[in-house]
Amino acid sequence: MNDERYPAQVLREYALIADGERGVVVGPRGEFCWMCAPRWDDDAIFASLIGGAGIYAVTPQERFVWGGAYEPGSLIWRNRWVTLGGIIECREALTFPGEPGRAVLLRRIIARDGDARVHVICDPRPGFGACRPDFCGAWEADAGGLWLRWTGAEEAKAGHGLELDLIVPAGGYHDLVLEVADRPPREGPPDADRAWRATEQEWGRTIPRLRTIADRDACHAYAVMRGLTGAGGGMVASATTSLPERGEAGRNYDYRYVWIRDQCFAGLAAAAAGAYQLLDDAVRFVSARLLEDGPHPKPAYTGTGGPVPDERRLDLPGYPGGYDRVGNRVTRQFQLDCFGDALLLFAAAAQHDRLDADGRRAARTAAAAVEARWREPDAGIWELESRAWTHSRLNCAAGLRALGRTGPADTIVADTKAHATHPSGRWKRARDDPRLDGALLLAAIRGAVPASDPRSRRTLEAYVDELTDDGYAYRFRHDDRPLGEAEGAFLLCGFLVALAAHQQGDVPTALRWFERNRAACGPAGLLAEEYDVAQRQMRGNLPQAFVHALLLECATRLDG
Repeated sequence: MNDERYPAQVLREYALIADGERGVVVGPRGEFCWMCAPRWDDDAIFASLIGGAGIYAVTPQERFVWGGAYEPGSLIWRNRWVTLGGIIECREALTFPGEPGRAVLLRRIIARDGDARVHVICDPRPGFGACRPDFCGAWEADAGGLWLRWTGAEEAKAGHGLELDLIVPAGGYHDLVLEVADRPPREGPPDADRAWRATEQEWGRTIPRLRTIADRDACHAYAVMRGLTGAGGGMVASATTSLPERGEAGRNYDYRYVWIRDQCFAGLAAAAAGAYQLLDDAVRFVSARLLEDGPHPKPAYTGTGGPVPDERRLDLPGYPGGYDRVGNRVTRQFQLDCFGDALLLFAAAAQHDRLDADGRRAARTAAAAVEARWREPDAGIWELESRAWTHSRLNCAAGLRALGRTGPADTIVADTKAHATHPSGRWKRARDDPRLDGALLLAAIRGAVPASDPRSRRTLEAYVDELTDDGYAYRFRHDDRPLGEAEGAFLLCGFLVALAAHQQGDVPTALRWFERNRAACGPAGLLAEEYDVAQRQMRGNLPQAFVHALLLECATRLDG
């Protein structure tokens, strides 16, 4: 079971290191408490985040105060501890870019002021803790279909994993390297200095220089999304599973997969920022799925384009307030709005002369699917029951308009106006649901209707009046409870308010919304899906890619 020396922390205190193929959640006590290997959606080898076995920690032996920061333009994290005897840093990274099937975890313990006295434990447990490796020789093991090798800890003692007390002399450093692979290596351990230099250089080449109203946060958002994007172009929605959106409410999901919608949001943000690698990745991945599955794509796929497994429970306690869950029922849904997102993505790529032949074929496939299926009920952006959701239809109209197919777009918009206009002049959620919804702001933002359309202005005004509180926005009203009791504020919606206000020419309001929502993070600058306004705590899986995408898009567009 979970090592009680490393209890779960509030989400704001976690950082993420990632290499595109997998990621590691890092806690304030220097604990690697979550990592799936060899890929995002495989079983975890460190599962203490959700109450399972498996931990890899470097922790000061003395009392300490914790801090940390990313090295600019990268996902290289530095834990920093001020102890009674000095200052210790631990530099953390996965070698970048990641190699499919093989992860290399780099840890450099630095005695910044005085000797660094740390306790180290390396206890990987493949299969969500089901397998306990039998390390031997130079700390190598073959367990659970994974091959492990740990170097830099020759004095470690075998027990509950491998443990040692390490002293790094003042001014010096000590490297630890853990390899996790689906096959034995063909050569000896990597040279730590060379691996660090290569990783630093690659991050430097990968992260573009961005000019926005918040350059550092925009670059960090880009780095987070790049860290979640694999060699095949697929960007997972999040690095984690089962982190609850609301304690004991049963809303725990597995987001270690690639959602077409989220991928398109990332591509649109990258296009707006003029940072084209993530745009190209998104076009490549989405095009392949549409060309393979035609008018019946799945809403989500694995990072390699495979099917998402159905939900199942693990025999683990879960993160406090939640429970363990892997797989996702989304694979059984039809989400019409994804066609519109794909069309918007392809149009943005074409505008920047980055749409290849496959992309053009995929765009024609998506447009034909919209024209054939736009009247069908679907699960919508929030993955609810199938209905005639207004956003889904208008999003498809926006995508058609972006590609110059104005005739079919006009037909969809005219029908939606006739059946989904509220008596007050704003949009309704659905034909049979008069309530408001944050997704309705996208109709004008994405161009289904003009910003000057009375429905655009009245929807924004009503939404801000009824579904926002203290500078944060909620998706929709669940019931008669106060908004913050039903669920957390939805950071995606907060950024949509900023974009909508900016589109209406209200720049001061747009800036206030942007600043409020980008601050809903911890020291690592990671954003989750939801935010508990009263408790000032992050909720849900971490980090949430589409929230970082909207932060980047807002930072870019508000600068214009």
